[in-house]
Amino acid sequence: MSEIAPKAIRGAIVSGYQFCITIGLLLAAVVDNGTKDRMDSGSYRIAMSMQWLFAIILATGLFFLPDSPRWYVKRNRHDDAARALGKLRGQPVESQFVKDELAELVANYKYEMTHMQAGWLDCFRGGWKPSSNLRRVVLGMTLQMMQQWTGVNFIFYYSSTFAKTVGINNAFVISMITTAVNVCSTPLSFWAIEKLGRRALLIYGALGMLICEFIIGIVGSTTPEGSKAASTCLIVFVCIYIFFFATTWGPGAWVLTGEIFPLPIRSKGVALSTASNWFWNFIIGFITPYLMNPDQGNLKTKVFFIWGSTCTACVLFAFFFVPETKGLSLEQVDRMLEETTPRNSAKWVPHSTYAEHHAEVSSMETTDKAGAQPQAREHI
Repeated sequence: MSEIAPKAIRGAIVSGYQFCITIGLLLAAVVDNGTKDRMDSGSYRIAMSMQWLFAIILATGLFFLPDSPRWYVKRNRHDDAARALGKLRGQPVESQFVKDELAELVANYKYEMTHMQAGWLDCFRGGWKPSSNLRRVVLGMTLQMMQQWTGVNFIFYYSSTFAKTVGINNAFVISMITTAVNVCSTPLSFWAIEKLGRRALLIYGALGMLICEFIIGIVGSTTPEGSKAASTCLIVFVCIYIFFFATTWGPGAWVLTGEIFPLPIRSKGVALSTASNWFWNFIIGFITPYLMNPDQGNLKTKVFFIWGSTCTACVLFAFFFVPETKGLSLEQVDRMLEETTPRNSAKWVPHSTYAEHHAEVSSMETTDKAGAQPQAREHI
């Protein structure tokens, strides 16, 4: 999605990926609520079979998925890349707009291939400078780790269990409420991620979440169980917390993951980052029952002190390490990472293109060769 989207709306389009996830969570909560009273195998068979419908839709959609122009460039199929660009941008293949964008893609790829290779080991080379492959892979994997560290999947995986432990009746309804807030809040990110930028969104989003989590932990720990006022307060701040996540870290981590990698290792970098997301998803899903079970951790609302602390780490990480990529093409992101630091990245302005650089280098090489020939004849 990052490779085929125009830079002006790339963040909004990739945020749509997260929006579809939230719709799936809401539908799952509705189905679970509808089958919770069944005492036969239908209680789980219905929920499982519903997933086949969306798998069929996804499989069908793959046949209409456009190929990435950058993928064609990697394989030296420039004519196919031009046709793909024309189709995606709604322009004739011979238009100057398509020619200029294609020239930039080709020049960027040639530049990167002179500095790096595209193997798996190359993902971990380059040292710790901001533009190195290693730094970008660590950034992508840590972004996805931090998204899980916000504690959001504790809410979506164990909201029913959590609601019961704090004395809230009809826990399935609470699950539907939280997922509905998630669905309704995510579209706001379509506007915010392009207007406010990725970096600011992650910093302030994590700040909002950690405040909500510490409030939930304090209220739950200092009020008697069964207090209706306390239960209402907990639900309200859980919903506010989800609002902050859905408009910031939910889509923001995926948007940045698709933008920060250079073309030669982009697919591998995104794969490693996604693996990090699911690894930490598993870890949090695995340890949470031990934190919540009465016979073990029995933390109840105190578990939010953990999530609040990890969200504090998210704020620090976003402030010191996350660059601003708003309004830049993927090729300009590469140049920005070479020339500035994450904290100053929002001020960086594109001043040249890879196509111009490639043309300048080619011109210098031609001039050098032309000058070398008379010298050679003179020497003879």
